[in-house]
Amino acid sequence: MDPYSSEGELINIHAAFHQYQYESVLNDFDPSSFSPENHLAARVLQLRARIALGQAEEVAEEVKGEDKPELIAVSALATLRQGDEDAAAKIVEDLLESSGDSAGENAIVQVLGGTVLAAAGKGEEALALLGRHQGNLDAVALIVQLYLQQNRNDLAVKEVTAARRWAQDSILVNMAESWVGLRLGGEKYQQAFYVFEELAQAPSTSSAQTLVAQAVAELHLGRTEEAQAALDQALKKDPEYAEAIANSAVLQVIIGKQPTELLASLKSAAPKHSLIVDLEEKSQLFDSAASKFSAKVSA
Repeated sequence: MDPYSSEGELINIHAAFHQYQYESVLNDFDPSSFSPENHLAARVLQLRARIALGQAEEVAEEVKGEDKPELIAVSALATLRQGDEDAAAKIVEDLLESSGDSAGENAIVQVLGGTVLAAAGKGEEALALLGRHQGNLDAVALIVQLYLQQNRNDLAVKEVTAARRWAQDSILVNMAESWVGLRLGGEKYQQAFYVFEELAQAPSTSSAQTLVAQAVAELHLGRTEEAQAALDQALKKDPEYAEAIANSAVLQVIIGKQPTELLASLKSAAPKHSLIVDLEEKSQLFDSAASKFSAKVSA
């Protein structure tokens, strides 16, 4: 039986993790209370929650020297979150090379390794690893994200459609389908909004992340006031959450205001955020183009 399925014993801790309820993952579950074959999976979810809460350095130290593939993969994720993408990718690549096919067939290694490889700019390698999954919804969600990042919308749709046949009403499938919906547009915007609003407004699942997802759907639907309200709630929960700051900046531009302060806050909170990197690249391109022209003054 799949331990993450509706009948599996890991369903609640798994759902809490993917609903961004990291404190609940740590405080409401005891890995030793699960059956022996699920101890490690529960521990990995708790380690991932700690990394998400900013404890990557502590987690890296805790799993240092471990020889289990799952914990080596956790070490790679912790290294990534400390900002060393190349070192993190090397940990994954060395693990896959040294263990032959065994690590590549491991569901936890697939997900964490795929996450690390994708973040290090090795998208095709990540897809190759994730594509080896056997009914792993975490892998499906990551595959969909990668396809969307690569603008391969048709493949993202195909992945979600296939997963829907066997995963039914899983929260991960609902979220993945909503990500695709935001890319496809039209009536899909409203369908995505319903999913994100339910997560964002329910006390048990509300978080900065789900509120930002709701806000993005609101923006696509042209509801700027509602989007602002959701982003304000997100920033109240986590004032330094980069995605909330970035989307607030975008919203300011949409309504005709300057996002100067928000961009400064984003650069402070996440200097390598894609919005900051993109703006800096475009600014450099503009300056380069402008330098080729000189003003002509006629007498």
